[in-house]
Amino acid sequence: MRLPLPLLAGALFAAAPALAQAPIPVGHLMDNSGATSDVGVPYGQGVADALAWVNQTRNGVAGRRLAVSGFDYGYQAPRAVSQYQSWAQRERVVAIQGWGTADTEALVRFVTRDRIPYISGSYSAALTDAGGTSRRQGVEPAPFNFFYGPSYSDALRGMLQWAAEDWRARGQQGRPRYVHMGANHPYPNSPKEAGEALARELGFEVLPAIQFALTPGDYTAQCLTLKNQGANYAYLGNTAGSNISVLRACQTVGVQVQFLGNVWGMDENAMKAAGTAADGVVFPVRTGVVWGGTAPGMETLRAISRISDQTGTAYRPVHYLAGACAAMLMVEAMETAAANGGQVTGERIRDGFYARRDWVPEGFQGVCTPSTFTAQDHRGTLRVALFRARVTGNTAQGSVQELMSAGTMALQPVASIDLPRRPDWLGW
Repeated sequence: MRLPLPLLAGALFAAAPALAQAPIPVGHLMDNSGATSDVGVPYGQGVADALAWVNQTRNGVAGRRLAVSGFDYGYQAPRAVSQYQSWAQRERVVAIQGWGTADTEALVRFVTRDRIPYISGSYSAALTDAGGTSRRQGVEPAPFNFFYGPSYSDALRGMLQWAAEDWRARGQQGRPRYVHMGANHPYPNSPKEAGEALARELGFEVLPAIQFALTPGDYTAQCLTLKNQGANYAYLGNTAGSNISVLRACQTVGVQVQFLGNVWGMDENAMKAAGTAADGVVFPVRTGVVWGGTAPGMETLRAISRISDQTGTAYRPVHYLAGACAAMLMVEAMETAAANGGQVTGERIRDGFYARRDWVPEGFQGVCTPSTFTAQDHRGTLRVALFRARVTGNTAQGSVQELMSAGTMALQPVASIDLPRRPDWLGW
């Protein structure tokens, strides 16, 4: 049936306000039950609370509420790919908050084809080569992939630079020995080659890697190997759950080594679980402060936290804060897309990530560290802030909040490393 032109124009005009008010579909992939759920739960809660807070306090984006579809995929990449197809084809999501390395890397071609910005909890350096300029083998252009914070490789590079300075500052002689530890899996393997290459460049002796699973277990054998190797610095490439097992086992057999945790490898919950075995671990923190800090943006974070904790008494670990920052980057990119009546499409959201330099979401000053993305380079930051876990007593009694308040546990700033934006490190 054909409508006369005046009627057709009237119908389109009437439909425009309805379209403008239609919810914006967003996917949220979570690991609440799989091998990385120990850190996936607080990060995912930070994302979920921030998006709910945007709906509650800002009525969404440009008057359109965010219709967030959450899915716990149990850290199983095939389930993530299957869910992605449903989101892209049925729900027509315009952006996704994602999670793991194996699944994020598997979806690069899909999100590029479908033009859906994918803001992951994976910080694989392979996701940073947006324009395909590195031409590195195995790295494909990832123009729709983003993440908040330094890549795994850059975080490890920052820790190795600190370790080299630490070795000299302590007056040690000879070449320090470095070893990579973790599962034979895309996530812990992501920075392995980059870290070992820089370690050699900095004068370390690089030892054979030591493997241990992503799940908790008895890792006494690995700790004995570490002890026999005489390593001085050891990178823990897994998430906190299995790292706790390693730390405990190594304490038992008397390993003397400086552990370097990856960004998911240590947090306040892990400190409580590992007790004094976690004391001294150095690891990167993506935010300017930790929970309870005095940055101006903490007031906003406390408001977001009350979305799922109405009492306002919950202690939020470092991953919760990072999840909120990642969610707010996506939200503000959406707001840029919607400016001046623009459509909130995947391409326009992607371009929204390029609209600012030294970008801190509004209201998050001092919490979310500045990010800058370009069409060729999705290394949002090259600043690596290192903290040291301090555990001085028994952590079996008391909550994380109580232990942090009492000073039994603490996160101490160690150093802030500004890496050069080396072209040869792009995508690696």
